[in-house]
Amino acid sequence: MNRKEILISALRHQDSAYVPYAINMTGEGCDKYGEQLLKDYPNEQVMEDYRRGILDKMQAVQLAIGNHILYINAPWWDWYNLTDEFLKEEDTPGRLPDTIGRGSYEQFFEKTRYLRETYDAYLLVTIWGSHWEKAYFSRGIENFLADLAGDPEWSQQLLDMIIRKNLVMLENILCCNDYEGVLLGSDWGTQRDLIMSPKCWKTMIQPGEQQEYDLIKRYGKDVFIHSCGNIVKIMEELTQMGVDALNPVQPECMDLSELKRLYGDKIAFYGGISTQRTLPNGTPEQVARETEQTIKLMSVHGGYITAPSQEIQVDVPYENLRALIDTARAHSIH
Repeated sequence: MNRKEILISALRHQDSAYVPYAINMTGEGCDKYGEQLLKDYPNEQVMEDYRRGILDKMQAVQLAIGNHILYINAPWWDWYNLTDEFLKEEDTPGRLPDTIGRGSYEQFFEKTRYLRETYDAYLLVTIWGSHWEKAYFSRGIENFLADLAGDPEWSQQLLDMIIRKNLVMLENILCCNDYEGVLLGSDWGTQRDLIMSPKCWKTMIQPGEQQEYDLIKRYGKDVFIHSCGNIVKIMEELTQMGVDALNPVQPECMDLSELKRLYGDKIAFYGGISTQRTLPNGTPEQVARETEQTIKLMSVHGGYITAPSQEIQVDVPYENLRALIDTARAHSIH
């Protein structure tokens, strides 16, 4: 089995001798540790493509350390020329914000084709801040939380607009056959609970999300969801909506054993190793032990991708990062 096949077997909840992993860093983390990782995990093909500018540093590190997932950026859209009417005034604006598209489809298709022909990793298009987050980026989180309660009609118009834009952008890239999945990101949770009521999420967020998932599935691709925090109250809905994998699965917020028991046969979990406690504050031995325990718990009958519960930041000692990588590598092909 190659790396893509191992990853797909985990998503399909198939027993395997190998557990896939995808250990990623923030931009600052990559700046701090990326070059050293490229030296410690040498790969001639990766370094050649990095020198030629085909791979950025983040992608080069992902491939060098043996990640089973390679992140790809795609053309997308953003808010344009936001004024004080949106960002500073508490009352909802009298109009919807302006938008602008970014990126080149030609470059996206060309690079994705090269990556598929050259590497055996599972290729995942990452769309961070795709819906709920996109909405509050236009207003600020405090204002938009107030908008949901004080002016739900305007808030729904904004959310619907975002989904309309997303569907167009998604359809423009989903016809590419050289990658396997799409990650949509929206942080619905706080450390303790949903950031909004379950009723609000089901009424205002779920319908738009379902349209996106259905479109992605129609093109035969997997649906990855990123949401920080405690989202236990909508886990059942996510499994019914067709989500294939949930990231980052924070053990500080949700009980991993309960997640596996209740939903482990319905959804794959991608994350789970503490970036709040063990990785920044523990010893390499403690990191290795927690990684082993998490793999043993979460990978029964597949359905698990070894990863930290957030991207690695600069507060994680390099020795701890190495312990995480090496323990994950010991359980899989790299």
